[in-house]
Amino acid sequence: MSNPDPKSHPDPKSNPDPTSGPHLVIGLEGRLMNAWPSFDYQAYDGWILRLADGYSKRANSATPFVPGAALDEELIDTMVARFVEANVRPTFRLNGLEAPDADHRLKLRGFKEVEPTHVLTAPIRDGDCTLDPEVRLEPHVSKRWVREAAQSYGGDKADDATLMKIVSRIHQKTAFATLSLDDQPVAWGLGVAERGYLGLYDIVVSPDLRGIGLGRRVVASLIAWGCGQGAHTAYLQVREENEIARSLYGALGFGTAYRYTHRVMPGRASA
Repeated sequence: MSNPDPKSHPDPKSNPDPTSGPHLVIGLEGRLMNAWPSFDYQAYDGWILRLADGYSKRANSATPFVPGAALDEELIDTMVARFVEANVRPTFRLNGLEAPDADHRLKLRGFKEVEPTHVLTAPIRDGDCTLDPEVRLEPHVSKRWVREAAQSYGGDKADDATLMKIVSRIHQKTAFATLSLDDQPVAWGLGVAERGYLGLYDIVVSPDLRGIGLGRRVVASLIAWGCGQGAHTAYLQVREENEIARSLYGALGFGTAYRYTHRVMPGRASA
């Protein structure tokens, strides 16, 4: 009897499943970073610190990128100093890859937990691949798209100049969606396709027209576009407190892949 070929029975540890556990988190985190670029990046012992003039926490935070990424007092001090130098509030984005004591260390330093967020995923099926003819998809960003989307966001995301700088840095294939009613733009969204995944970003509807399914149409059309780009899975991020959005995306087949939260230093970033 011949010995079995070890190659025919590979060690599962040598071929980790990219669709579950920390490998899924790492794969999606890399795509998230590529799809929402910052202006400055620094690497610190398994952490990536990103800076983008303070526009959105995901682009202005320190995030672990390897399982068990540790935080000690010296490393916290080093990264806090980098944030302060950039006049950005020190923020740590904890996605479950960090060492078990990292969150407690930040809590003891006075960092407050804010904006817990779910990363949702959904399979893209053959029936999802029909484009909505009333949703215009453009491969490149326009000043008009940025201006209108930023205005509908309002608040601290109304800075269209910084939003333009961020989305102009995306190197992956993109679709900038606009839905119009009676020739009036009323809903927007961004799709970013990379290695089988479609990221959905900046899904926003005019404040006076929310709750009537316009955002769903934008999402559906972007998913159809992603299907044409070879994507098998769609992903997006939604705050835990936004139960309406989570319910909507749940009805579209999205489920939580993992959760992250933020630890933010209270007070101003600089004197």
